[in-house]
Amino acid sequence: MKQLRPFTIKNGLVVTPSGIAEGAVRCEDGAISAVGQSAWYDGDEVVDARGKLIAPGLVDLGVFAIDKPAFHFGGITRAALMPDQSPPLDHPARVRFAAQSGKPDFWVHPIAAATAGLDGTHLAEVALMQDAGARAIATGRKWIGDSGVMLRLLQYAAMLDLVVVTHAEDAGLAGNAAATAGEMATRLGLPSAPKEAEALAIARDIALAEASGARLHLRQVTTRGGLELVRSAKARGLSVTAGVTPAHFMLSDLALGDYRTFARLSPPLRSEEDRQAVIEAVGDGTIDVISSGHDPRGPEDKRLPFADAAPGMAGAETLLAMTLTLVRDEVIDLARAFDLLSRNPARLLGVNAGEIAPGKEADLAIIDPEAPWIVDSAKMTAQAGNTPFDRQPVQGRVTKLFKGGTQIDL
Repeated sequence: MKQLRPFTIKNGLVVTPSGIAEGAVRCEDGAISAVGQSAWYDGDEVVDARGKLIAPGLVDLGVFAIDKPAFHFGGITRAALMPDQSPPLDHPARVRFAAQSGKPDFWVHPIAAATAGLDGTHLAEVALMQDAGARAIATGRKWIGDSGVMLRLLQYAAMLDLVVVTHAEDAGLAGNAAATAGEMATRLGLPSAPKEAEALAIARDIALAEASGARLHLRQVTTRGGLELVRSAKARGLSVTAGVTPAHFMLSDLALGDYRTFARLSPPLRSEEDRQAVIEAVGDGTIDVISSGHDPRGPEDKRLPFADAAPGMAGAETLLAMTLTLVRDEVIDLARAFDLLSRNPARLLGVNAGEIAPGKEADLAIIDPEAPWIVDSAKMTAQAGNTPFDRQPVQGRVTKLFKGGTQIDL
């Protein structure tokens, strides 16, 4: 899939890290060649943005399945695939295959399994998987409870300059809990775990990251206590970053009230106080990445009693619209929104994308931030439509999408 001729997107509001400005973006040979009011040449093919946003394609850090139509709908041009596959991404050949799986119109960036079989005991051949295309290392859906194994992993990752993506829940406390301990879990009779399971895991992992000098990315931080630990680590100058999915700034554990298994997530939904803490953390820069956590689950996994249902949600199609709610609520501005959705995840993965600047790959989206639509689980293009936002009115939709300078059919 190769760009055949130069083109310019004109008459748009260009989203850059420094802000939003009227202008144009010129693309040539699959890369951005110029940005600004005069960023075009006679003879270029012209795409009229009609006053809409010209934004970088989204980079989704930490998905569990590749659904190209769903990702394209959501403006996502690249996704970092978690190692929790069948079989897991714990071998160079599997990583290499995953890295090729989305091309030519979608880039998959595999995240290598930290341990063989994701069992948390024996380190996998991370260096060989890096050579095969892995962009990071992850513990998967689980936390590595053995601190010795985790320290060796972080030391190994520091030598390879790979970020370690970790799931922050102390398994000894979390167990098989389906909810966060509190009033809602008690009223519904659900197996629950204290929210401190997150803070304990984060504290341990930050301490080991500091000892090893490794880069640590906490894929989802969802409690006030956990966020305070991240703030403290950043203040000490540690290479610690944090992510979250829209569910944890849009919903609290009140969404569990009707036992709707679409709200069965990992980590589980938290209290309203913690939800507000997440919003504050997005606003003050403690949170670095907003990702979809895309993990579609079919009826066989969701049409079960709440505690027995598999955690996970289809998030790719709603990621952009839900993040734009934070812009409308004046928690963040548009430039910051696309730092969270594109620029920061691209930097963590070490890919030359995620922002609109000369020399970056021409992964671009034209977005109407005011376009209204209703989330409908029955009409989603993902493998399954298990979204906790079903029937919710939202705003913000991609009208055109380009991967490497080539337009993708939506």
